[in-house]
Amino acid sequence: MARYTDAVCRLCRRDGMKLFLKGSKCFSDKCPIEKRNFAPGQHGKDRKAKIVGYGLQLREKQKAKRIYFTQEGQFRNYFEKAARAKGVTGEKLLQQLERRLDNVVYRLGLASSRRQARQLVRHGHIQVDSRKVNIPSYEVSVGEEVAIREGSRKLPILEQAKDFASHQITPNWLTVDRDNYKGRITGLPKREDIQLPVNEQLIVELYSK
Repeated sequence: MARYTDAVCRLCRRDGMKLFLKGSKCFSDKCPIEKRNFAPGQHGKDRKAKIVGYGLQLREKQKAKRIYFTQEGQFRNYFEKAARAKGVTGEKLLQQLERRLDNVVYRLGLASSRRQARQLVRHGHIQVDSRKVNIPSYEVSVGEEVAIREGSRKLPILEQAKDFASHQITPNWLTVDRDNYKGRITGLPKREDIQLPVNEQLIVELYSK
């Protein structure tokens, strides 16, 4: 499967806002958007096109894809499943994305970015209800426990992640035990719990055409 491997800070500059893709760097003076708040590329400084209509809808979809590191086909599948579910389609879409295993690992403070969380999952350091799961898109269910495997708890990045997470707020739909590197899903995330710069209604409008 194709995967974006270029500098992720370029994605924030393309959208003109912080998407918080690099963990602690996003909160420091080293964040590129603080120094170069214009689109990447040779003409990024000069071209500031006004985006309306379809362009706005497309930008919102691209932002959501970039934040959660999903591919186009995978993101469309999430939308189609949300559209079939009862309730508000946009909120159902975000609920699915939030319950991805790599995102849950990040939200629990076991990683300092979603990209780092994805790597932990892919390398087999994460278990769900005592079972090793190495699929980042695994959808965690209410009541399931997510934890770092016993043999992986001495990884240096975990201490860094714990320090980073100590300054962050744990979402209401999760409970976390940072000393034992684990947490549990206690409910479905509500829209007010998902603090992201994404207008999901524009995504719904884009796919509904």
